Amino acid sequence: MKYEIDSRLVTPGQIFVAIQGHTVDGHDYISNAIENGAIKVIAQKHVPCSVPLEIVENTEEYLKEQLVNNYSEALKNLRIIGVTGTNGKTTTCYLTYQLLKLLGVKVAYMGTIGFYFEDEKIELPNTTPEILTIYKLLLGALENGCTTIVMEVSSHALSYERIKGLEIEIGAFTNLTEDHLDYHKTMEQYLEAKLQICKYLKKDGTFITNMDDPSGFKFQEAFKNTKTLGMKTEDYQIDRFQIAPDHTQIQLKHKKETYKVTTNLTSKFNVYNYVTSLAICHEYGFDIPSIIEKTKDIYPPKGRCETYKVKEGFAVVDYAHTPDAVEKVIDAYLELATSKIITIIGCGGDRDPMKRPIMGKIASEKSDYVIFTSDNPRTEDPQSIMNDILKGVEKENYEVILDRKTAIQKALDMIEKNDIVLILGKGHEDYQIIGHEKIHLDDSEEIQKYQNKGKKK
Repeated sequence: MKYEIDSRLVTPGQIFVAIQGHTVDGHDYISNAIENGAIKVIAQKHVPCSVPLEIVENTEEYLKEQLVNNYSEALKNLRIIGVTGTNGKTTTCYLTYQLLKLLGVKVAYMGTIGFYFEDEKIELPNTTPEILTIYKLLLGALENGCTTIVMEVSSHALSYERIKGLEIEIGAFTNLTEDHLDYHKTMEQYLEAKLQICKYLKKDGTFITNMDDPSGFKFQEAFKNTKTLGMKTEDYQIDRFQIAPDHTQIQLKHKKETYKVTTNLTSKFNVYNYVTSLAICHEYGFDIPSIIEKTKDIYPPKGRCETYKVKEGFAVVDYAHTPDAVEKVIDAYLELATSKIITIIGCGGDRDPMKRPIMGKIASEKSDYVIFTSDNPRTEDPQSIMNDILKGVEKENYEVILDRKTAIQKALDMIEKNDIVLILGKGHEDYQIIGHEKIHLDDSEEIQKYQNKGKKK
């Protein structure tokens, strides 16, 4: 790769493109890039420079065009699967990645929990990283024998054209619920951003849409070769399912054939995630019995309904951080619960404040008890975030413990026989963002520490 935007990563012979970002201006690091071996600089303004300098109107657009012109042709050799939607992208993609891998495909995964290819795992800053990182990772995987990439495609990625130049062979839509309205402003604009995925689909590609979501038909309208999924659809019909605390039995129909499968996942929304994954793998070219045979060996990703036995009850870590996801997770465990549901939840700072009272209302109304706590307060005052959350709370079945570690400890202490503690919001994340600093905190790790402490007694 001859282009770089991070001066620290520049190697001799590369061209440094100075991107004027939201928080960091690449123009401030041009001298560092030259020290590290940059032979040319692309900038938006004149700066003192000891190597050739080219001024362009927009360095970000310049970089996109150069990447597309120089590398997109090579990436046509990759079979790209792209999944969009508010909730379920990570689980659907991770399940698809596991299934294809078990079926013998040289496949990579890119999304919220990182970039996975064979034994390599790289952490990523965003669900869909910026375009240079995407191109670097895909080209690297391709050079190492990868044939297929399963990637989460966020609304931000589509809005900022982070996948420009890529061609998606199989696309899928999971659902659309309230999130990111601090950026998209309205649900209509949010849906419009998601629909942009259709312009990246190959002409002979396939799109799979969830018709049990009200927005599902919009994707059917936007792309001709669309397969439908849902309780009443013809292509991939979810006929019935039975959920247990550690597995789910699903019966589905496809082309008048009926199939039964047991998954290592629980909850209704994971029925949709799994069936979407099965549909993707079938459209990819594998027969359904072969996919079902491999299903026993696949598991949800870290922080997605990750379940631990604690004392005589359970603790569950899940990434649910939108009103819809929180409601679905609590509802799923209410169906299984024979005792109390105790929920730990907060809302992120510097993000959509409109969803805070909604999430407070859902958690308090659906749980037996709630501990409201911090979830990445960032540069906002945690108490101010909490005040927003509590505006939606009408019941008195809660307490506020702003320190997340203490909140988790308190909830686990409360567990009695068959109680379920839901620790929501952070999932796979192993940090808490306070101010601009990332401080180590892993919800799953806190549960494991608690379990180990109990064993030592």
